[in-house]
Amino acid sequence: MQHFLSKSSIKARSTKALVAGVFALIVCSNLALTRGRANNTDIARRRPETQGSVDNRLTAATSRFAFKLYDQILKQRTDKNTFVSPASVMLALAMTYNGADGTTRQAMARALEIEGMSLEDVNRAFADLKSALAPTDPKIQIKIANSLWARNGFVLNPAFIKRNKQHYGAEITSLDFSDPAAPNTINAWVNRNTEGKIQKIVDRIKPEDVLFLINAIYFKGQWQFEFKKENTKPDVFRLAGGERKQLPMMSQSGSYFYYKGKGFQAVALPYGTGTVSMYVFLPDEQTGLDQFEQDLTPENWDMRMKSFRVTPGDVRLPRFKVEWESKLNDALKALGMAEAFDSRRANFSLMAELNSGNNLYLSEVRHKSWCEVNEEGTVAAGATSVVGSLTSVQPERFFMKIDRPFFFAIRDNPTGILLFMGSVTNPG
Repeated sequence: MQHFLSKSSIKARSTKALVAGVFALIVCSNLALTRGRANNTDIARRRPETQGSVDNRLTAATSRFAFKLYDQILKQRTDKNTFVSPASVMLALAMTYNGADGTTRQAMARALEIEGMSLEDVNRAFADLKSALAPTDPKIQIKIANSLWARNGFVLNPAFIKRNKQHYGAEITSLDFSDPAAPNTINAWVNRNTEGKIQKIVDRIKPEDVLFLINAIYFKGQWQFEFKKENTKPDVFRLAGGERKQLPMMSQSGSYFYYKGKGFQAVALPYGTGTVSMYVFLPDEQTGLDQFEQDLTPENWDMRMKSFRVTPGDVRLPRFKVEWESKLNDALKALGMAEAFDSRRANFSLMAELNSGNNLYLSEVRHKSWCEVNEEGTVAAGATSVVGSLTSVQPERFFMKIDRPFFFAIRDNPTGILLFMGSVTNPG
């Protein structure tokens, strides 16, 4: 089984180099690179009880979507940290996908890389994936929660509700959006399902907002071999612009799955029994983080995952904490689903029955993520909010200059009777 990918970059660009490409682990890769002490050289070890249970079309799609999304995020990146949970984004959009139809559904399928899969196939595969990610290792916690929050009086289609309950375990709540406390109600759910790591995903509810589709993911993993706190010492970290800063550097030695590639080196640090691992990629100084990230593709990733070998070595890794937040509208539009954000063209007719002249569209997809890495392990959380808003569809303004011969008629509309009709070629 492939995995969802989440990645982090530390405070400046070269800080990011230390953990770029790392967070396949956070959204629970089933690729486990266990250390040589366990005498296990199978780097594709999986949970035996779930192996092969998830549609491989979806697992491939999640990998392609992760890299495409990250590539778009990089195009908007400044010198800040980057950390995203593609799994959370994809799950929130998969719930939304159940309400799309026509060309909007086609565009979302292309963006999510699930073309060729029926809606039933997609939903079943996500349900299987959610089950497959349920941890059996006491040193690993993974919690995935989904919810739909509808404005009081906004009636969702029963089939849409049923699919999201059945396949995504979504909690469905009708809420008074005009109540000033409504955002706090939604945020409390996110806070609870991320163990307090993400406290707010909704800042305010606009008058046109009628639906929030929320996903929350929480991960906690203890290292298979913890870093000893007494080995953590202040050390120098070199930032991209040449600045140097001191920070706590964790340290350990042993045998690891390790890979030296062209322009980088990488090590795998497993959690628990090794069903989830952190992959740390350090670009060479001559290569740099920017070039390394430009070369990130699903194909390169798969090749690299097969190239790790048990190797003795020493690892120095900074303790770090990273938080990230972004509106993903532009990134998702660039991936091909701009129609879903178009108030006139979006087609979510399978989500709710709408009055004539109204249309439902996505006004915002917002993502927040949080991660802390220390001697004991890693805690990470991600939340994604998809906002459905209602608009009155106004006809496009036209220009009609009647400056040439024309026809006209006078009609009684209730009966359809034409009272008068004629043409004007020379008005006088």
